[in-house]
Order: sequence, then C-alpha cells, then structure tokens
Amino acid sequence: LAKYPEIKTLMRPDPHLKWIVSGMVFMQFLACYLVKDLSWKWIFFWAYAFGGCINHSLTLAIHDISHNVAFGNKQAKWNRWFAVFANLPIGIPYSASFKKYHIDHHRYLGGDSLDVDIPTDFEGWFFCTPLRKLLWLFLQPLFYSLRPLYVNPKAITRMEIFNALVQFSIDLIIYYLWGLKPIVYLIAGTILCMGLHPISGHFIAEHYMFLKGYETYSYYGPLNWLTFNVGYHMEHHDFPSIPGCRLPMVKKIAAEYYDNLPHHQSWIRVLWDFVFDDTIGPYSRVKRLCKLAKES
Repeated sequence: LAKYPEIKTLMRPDPHLKWIVSGMVFMQFLACYLVKDLSWKWIFFWAYAFGGCINHSLTLAIHDISHNVAFGNKQAKWNRWFAVFANLPIGIPYSASFKKYHIDHHRYLGGDSLDVDIPTDFEGWFFCTPLRKLLWLFLQPLFYSLRPLYVNPKAITRMEIFNALVQFSIDLIIYYLWGLKPIVYLIAGTILCMGLHPISGHFIAEHYMFLKGYETYSYYGPLNWLTFNVGYHMEHHDFPSIPGCRLPMVKKIAAEYYDNLPHHQSWIRVLWDFVFDDTIGPYSRVKRLCKLAKES
C-alpha cells in the first residue's frame, strides 16, 4: 500500500454483485421447475453438470459477501441478509455459519483449533492413499461442514437461526409446489460439486503446501470466471476487503509482488496431484499455534 496507494481505491463494494447473484438464484428457481418431471438419472446429471456449478459459485459469492463487498461495511446487516438470499438454492443453511468461521481463517490462518479449514489429525492419518484421498475429496462437503463443530464449536447465533428458518421455509415451498425432485436437484448439486468436481480444486489449491515454504497459492485460469475470482487467493488474503472482480487489478498494479510467486495452472491438475502424489495429502497444511489458542 505504501508503494501503490491506488490499491486503496479498489476497496469499495462491487455494484454488480447483487444483480449477478440474484440472477443466479432465480435461474436455479427456474431450474427447479424445469427438472420436476425428469427421471432421477437426469436429476443427478443436471445437478452435477449445471445446478451444482451454480450452487458452488453461489457459495463463493457468499464468501465475497462475508467481506461486506455487496453493500459495503456501513451496511453490514444488508450483506448478512443478502447472503441468506444467496444461500437459498444451496438447499441447506450455510451463509451465517460460514461468516462466523471465515473471519478466523483470515485472522488466524493455519491456527491450530482456530482455523477450521485445516483437516483434523484423523483426516491426515486415515486419508493417506490414493483411493482414500479420492474418497476424502468426495466427502469433502461433509468434513467441511462438520469439522467446525469438532475443532472449534461456537454458540449458535440469531443470524444462523434466521438463516435456517428462511432456508427451510423456501425448501418447503419448493417441495409443496413441485415435489421432491427439485429439492434433491439443489442439495445433490451442492454436495456433488463441492466434492469431486473440477471447481472444487480451489479448496486444495488455496492453502495446501505443494511447494515447501509456500502455504497460499493463486490460480489464474478460466474457472475464475465462474467463481468470482476466488483463484486470486494470495491477492485476496493480502486485501480481503477488495471484491473478487477487482483482484486481477491488484495483481496488475503490484505485479512485482505476485508474478514470481508459485501458482497453479489447473484445478483439475491440483486434484490429480493431490490424489496420486504421495507427498501431498490432508497433512499438507501449515499449522501454527496462535496466541489465542494458547490462552484458551
């Protein structure tokens, strides 16, 4: 910032985010109507090939919204409510809990018992062969959602209750209007596309230590178009208040700080290497003991 103060001008809300997210939400509601009479095999096909991609993208929009980039820091509540709206096609309440834990991920990156993004010792010990790592990737949504309850349980907040009430109300309305298949389409898409799916490569690419000494990596490939530039991950951790749409500008302005750092070319290659490279697995994360953890 001292060398490139113009980066500060990028720290403002994304005026297009709310419209893009709203379009994605209503697209999924339309899809619910269109799939209601399909056979089950086509339900799961379109959940994996289409709906799940949108839902995964919406989880990354929620990630951006958790940093108040939809309406700005002065309208924090609007961001929380809008995240609940963005959550609707995902099928299960997610946004409020994500916000609660994600701030710790930035504040205590790699912090033992604080950053719940780090796999547990059991995950690292058990999922250590190619077949088991493949299973771990498939089950990643399960570990991602349950790990915080074991590693760093926190009290349920009012926003989480609100998130759940709104989510299950919409689920019931969809079920009443169009039956069970649209509900399965939404939830199956979320689970499948946050598991063994090319877009899910970002989970592994971001902080798994593929090279010793480097714990955060960026990805500059085409899938950023579908994921609100979550691939620009070094830039995001440097400037979390800058929305994803402007992170490429950070790299362009301060190119000397990023161009020579290791980065990923392909999320599919990341998944392949994770499964078949014996030196990489759930243990391949930097874990540090933070001061807060010592005090607790």
